[in-house]
Amino acid sequence: MARYTGPKTKISRIFGEPILGNGKWLNKNSNPPGQHGASRKRKSLGEYALQLREKQKAKYTYGVLERQFRKTFDEASRRRGVTGENLIKLLEARLDNTVFRLGLSASRPGARQLVSHKHVTVNGEVVNVPSFQLKPGDIIGLKPASGVNSSITSQFRGKNAKFNWLDWNETEQKGTFIAYPERESVPENIKEQLIVELYSK
Repeated sequence: MARYTGPKTKISRIFGEPILGNGKWLNKNSNPPGQHGASRKRKSLGEYALQLREKQKAKYTYGVLERQFRKTFDEASRRRGVTGENLIKLLEARLDNTVFRLGLSASRPGARQLVSHKHVTVNGEVVNVPSFQLKPGDIIGLKPASGVNSSITSQFRGKNAKFNWLDWNETEQKGTFIAYPERESVPENIKEQLIVELYSK
């Protein structure tokens, strides 16, 4: 599947926030990208532009392309509850995102690579589909051979305690997807209601 492989800082400068990781260069140069970025004044965006911008931000943040993002939105709209919150829950329940949240990789692209290269297991079975949707109770781990591979374990950064919908067992090197996260627990700065309004047109 195709994915964005260009400069991360360029994307961060478009949105004015470090949505793809380290924001140290964003602090140094916060102008929009392009030859005339420094001299070009930021225009006030219209309603449609704001909605589209929010969708693009969500897609870049979670590393999802348009077709897959639309399918995820359609699934969110079919579920009970608030569509926007359901969308965030489904994006957080992706296997590559959960591997990232568990601290097995320093970035979502790195987590995606771990999954694609068959290092990750779900309930004891190898799963190499980054978009695999986890369900509450699913156990995520590494293959035995991968768990002792220093090039993989050196990327471990530990699970952030604030991700209370996940549990990590350091001894067994296994994590549990406890439940879908509540919206207020997800730290991403995404206005999901604008995405719902965009797709409702």
